Amino acid sequence: MPSGTWRRGAWSSSARALGIPYFSTDTCAAQRALEVGAEALLKGTQVDGVYDSDPRKNPDAVRFDHLDYAEVLVRDLAVMDQTAISLCKENELPIVVFDLMGEGNILRAVRGEKIGTLVSPAGK
Repeated sequence: MPSGTWRRGAWSSSARALGIPYFSTDTCAAQRALEVGAEALLKGTQVDGVYDSDPRKNPDAVRFDHLDYAEVLVRDLAVMDQTAISLCKENELPIVVFDLMGEGNILRAVRGEKIGTLVSPAGK
């Protein structure tokens, strides 16, 4: 199974790309998740979700619990590149953005527990 995806109880993680020019690791992860029929794309980051600005630089940054794809694109939030967001949007693949280094966070994300920020279709 391609890495970085969740499917039917199996989990594999990696930070490698496809080796295709102009495709980011985010876009490759979205593509692979769709290819294997993943229920969600889990994006581990250095912060605990999506913010309106960089929380490492702005102590007043506001974290979002939920966003729809259009909000991410319109606000130009630094979640993933626009190609990856658009690919997930077109296929209604939810994205869970969470703190990769937080103890137990990977397991929580895989279990589907509420963690970080959920990016999904409006109203879902």
